[in-house]
Amino acid sequence: MPLTALGQRICIIGPSNSGKSTLAQAIGRVRELPVVHLDRLYHLPGTDWQPRATADFVALHDAAIAGERWVIDGNYAICQPQRLARATGVILLDVPTLTSLRRYVLRCWSAGNRVGGLDGGRDSVKWAMLRHIAGTTRANRRRYAALAGTLAVPHIRLAGPRAIAAFYRRTGLTPR
Repeated sequence: MPLTALGQRICIIGPSNSGKSTLAQAIGRVRELPVVHLDRLYHLPGTDWQPRATADFVALHDAAIAGERWVIDGNYAICQPQRLARATGVILLDVPTLTSLRRYVLRCWSAGNRVGGLDGGRDSVKWAMLRHIAGTTRANRRRYAALAGTLAVPHIRLAGPRAIAAFYRRTGLTPR
């Protein structure tokens, strides 16, 4: 399926550290779509991943999806129904727990700001995040797979790092 088949409002969902932000950035660049990173809306800039008040996050989220063109990465179930209702296409990244854990540790140890990271913030390895990834990735993968079966819009499921890499090659995307 070509990227254009996903329309002008694309949601990218999947487990933590599966590559959602990097893929959103690549698609935004090629399709000239505004990129929305939900982590940046949910957390306060310049903090160590401190969440905003829920009402503030929902207001920022709903303003972002009101636009006619965007690619948005992230899950945040509290706002997923309205986001999917506006989406014209969905990409589901489905990576194993060990891949998510490895990517998390590597991104925390790498220098510089990462795509989708908080302005003024720096990633560091946290036990809470390691527990979250180890404890929820498998269940979330099942939940996202079930969700894909209910979508009324074009969608793509990319199962594992090799499928994601092949998608980049097939669509002419580059990670950076």
